[in-house]
Amino acid sequence: MTPAVELPPPDLPPLREVIARHGLSASKALGQNFLFDAQLLARIARVPGDLRDAEVLEVGPGPGGLTRALLAQGARVTAIERDRRCIPALAELEAAYPGRLRVIEGDATEIDARALFGGAPHIVSNLPYNVGTALLVGWLSAEWLPWWRSCTLMFQREVADRIVAPAGTDAYGRLAVLSQWRSTARIAMPVHRSAFTPPPKVMSAVVHLVPAEAPEAVKLATLERLTAAAFGQRRKMLRQSLRGVQGALEALEAEGIDPTRRAETVSVAEFVSLARRLDGAS
Repeated sequence: MTPAVELPPPDLPPLREVIARHGLSASKALGQNFLFDAQLLARIARVPGDLRDAEVLEVGPGPGGLTRALLAQGARVTAIERDRRCIPALAELEAAYPGRLRVIEGDATEIDARALFGGAPHIVSNLPYNVGTALLVGWLSAEWLPWWRSCTLMFQREVADRIVAPAGTDAYGRLAVLSQWRSTARIAMPVHRSAFTPPPKVMSAVVHLVPAEAPEAVKLATLERLTAAAFGQRRKMLRQSLRGVQGALEALEAEGIDPTRRAETVSVAEFVSLARRLDGAS
């Protein structure tokens, strides 16, 4: 029977030793928080499923803790790292896993990640807190079906809750609609702040997203315009918050949605129906 995972090279030094030898410390300016717990990192690397010979994109690997776990699962990893201090430590991993790790020094917000892959990679990252949401929005806003197979991402718990929030909850908003209208999103595991070095002030969670077929006859721009207006004044009734969106009040009536409701009560499916109605009327 083929083993489920590959074992790391026996001579790979402990991550803490690598960090000490290279004089690394987490940069607050870059939103870094390092993870050392090998068992936790292995659990995160298993969330996407079988990664043997699968392509994986990792953003912000830092000294390579999660990178090690992904490589141990048999993945072929492309890692984008902005912090040049971490490049020598990642180079050691490249040497330990010949042909399985490609390190690109640069800013992930400025790199066309799609162009780096011939197929559709999994994205697995302990994202820097200061750019995590922006990167996710960019990946979700790509053409559909997207260029990635799944996203397994570490976020602050508050952001994670906003991604998976159902309608009718305080966390439900534009990010939930954008995440859920054409993908499935779930919290794969919570991560306590004490797992990080240095520990952040907030708890974290790993979110797993899998793309699904996009609803037909709906434009992302229309959905974004609707949700921006609705949640921009989320405490107001829809008949007030959507007044500035041409045709929105008529779409509410046509879809049988009570205009006295508030945005947080409108489901993803209802927002999609409203957007489809607007796009059909344009």
